[in-house]
Amino acid sequence: MAEELTPATPDESEEPIKQRKNGLYPGVSDELAENMKSGWADTELRDLEPIAQAAETAARRAALSARFPGERLVIPAGNLKTRSNDTEYAFRASVEYAYLTGNQTEDGVLVLEPTAEGHEATIYLLPRSDRENGEFWLDGQGELWVGRRHSLTEAGTLYGIPASDVRELAGALREATGPVRVVRGYDAGIEAALTDKVTAERDEELRVFLSESRLVKDEFEIGELQKAVDSTVRGFEDVVKVLDKAEATSERYIEGTFFLRARVEGNDVGYGTIAAAGPHACTLHWVRNDGAVRSGELLLLDAGVETHTYYTADVTRTLPVNGRFDEIQRKIYDAVYEAQEAGIAAVKPGAKYRDFHDAAQRVLAEKLVEWGLVEGPVERVLELGLQRRWTLHGTGHMLGMDVHDCAAARVEAYVDGTLEPGMCLTVEPGLYFQADDLTVPEEYRGIGVRIEDDILVTEDGNRNLSAALPRRSDEVEAWMASLKG
Repeated sequence: MAEELTPATPDESEEPIKQRKNGLYPGVSDELAENMKSGWADTELRDLEPIAQAAETAARRAALSARFPGERLVIPAGNLKTRSNDTEYAFRASVEYAYLTGNQTEDGVLVLEPTAEGHEATIYLLPRSDRENGEFWLDGQGELWVGRRHSLTEAGTLYGIPASDVRELAGALREATGPVRVVRGYDAGIEAALTDKVTAERDEELRVFLSESRLVKDEFEIGELQKAVDSTVRGFEDVVKVLDKAEATSERYIEGTFFLRARVEGNDVGYGTIAAAGPHACTLHWVRNDGAVRSGELLLLDAGVETHTYYTADVTRTLPVNGRFDEIQRKIYDAVYEAQEAGIAAVKPGAKYRDFHDAAQRVLAEKLVEWGLVEGPVERVLELGLQRRWTLHGTGHMLGMDVHDCAAARVEAYVDGTLEPGMCLTVEPGLYFQADDLTVPEEYRGIGVRIEDDILVTEDGNRNLSAALPRRSDEVEAWMASLKG
C-alpha cells in the first residue's frame, strides 16, 4: 500500500502542504506543483441518468416533509472511521441517508429546508478533488489515491437533488434560525454546528419516524431483497461444493467462499457470516469462524449477501457436513423444521407480529416436553419461558437495509404491531443443546440447529423469498448430493 503526502485541508489551501512523518519525499517543488495543475483531459460525465430508485427516494422525502412541516431536517451520511493509524474501515453510509437519497459517499448530508409548500431538498457533498491545491494527488482521500468523486453537477443529475459543497454547510447551519432536527450519531461536526438548536427528544422523533418508514417496503425494495436472497442462495451452493476443502482447513474456508459470492454479485455481506461447525452452532453469533469442520457433525451457516443498494438477505441452513443427518441430528432438525413451518404459516396480513414467534415456540415447547427435557404441560412451559434454555432467541425480525431493520421503531408499531403487505421479516427458530448442558442426554450435547428464511407479507398471505434453498431434511440431503456431483 503506497503512502501519500498530506496537503492542507481544502478550506485552508493557503497553508503549506503538510508532509507525512517518515515520508520519503521532503516536499513538493513549485515546478512539480505547477506541472500537476495542467495537462488533464475534461472528464465531466454528461450523459448520466437518474439512479434506478430516484422516484422512490423522492417519495420518501415527500413523506418526511409532510411529517415535519416548517422544520429544517438534517440527515448525515457519516464519516470515515479509522481502523488503525492511517487505514480506514470500508465506509457504509447511514441507512437514513441512503434511504432518502440513494447516495452512499462519506461526508454527505441531506438537508430539507422548510418552504411555504413543504421542503426544498439539497444534498451536500464533497466536490471533485481540487487540482489547484494538489488535493487530487497529494491527499489520502484524493482522486489519484481512492478514485474519482462525482462532480456536484453529476450528483444532482444522479440523485435528482440539487447538490452543494458540504464544506460550506457547518457554517451555514451555525447561522441558521428556526426549528431543526438532526439524525444523531453519524457526523460530529454537523452535530456540533447545531448543538444549541436541537434537543435529544426532537431528534429521536425524527430517527423513529425514519425507522418506521421502512417497515413496509416499496416495489424497488422488494426487488432488491429478492436480488440479495438469490445471490445468497448461490453463495450457499458455493459452500456445499467446497465442504471437503473446509474439512481440510477450517470454518474460515466457508466464510471466505461465501464472501467471494457477496463481493462479486453485491456490495458486501450484510453482517458477519456465521460459519459454525459442530458445537460452535450453539453459539448464536459465532463469527470467529476459526474452528474445525468435521464429517459427521453439523454446519450452521447463517449468511446474507448485501446488494449495491444496501438491502441484505439473512438466511440460515443447518447442513450435515458429510451430506447425511444421523438419527439424533435428524430428530432435532425435523423439530426445528416443524416449528418453522408453523411460524411461516402465521405470517399474513392482519396477523399480530408476535404470532409467528408464538406459533414456532409452541411447537418447540411441545417437542421438549415430548422428549422429557422439561416438565409439562406445554402451557406452563410457555408461560414460564422454560423452553428458552434451548431456544434462546426470538423467532425473527424485520429485514431490509439493516439485517435487524427498523430497530428504532416504536414497540407498538413493531413487535406489538400488525403485519401489513410489503413487510419483510425472518422466521428462524432454533434448538441449541450446549456441549456442557448436563440436563440433556449426552447424544444431544453440542448440536445446534437453526433454519431461517426471508418472508414477504403479501396481500393474501406470504411469499418465501428464499424458497429456492431446500429446508426439509430429506430435500437438504438430496440437494447436497446433487451439488457434490
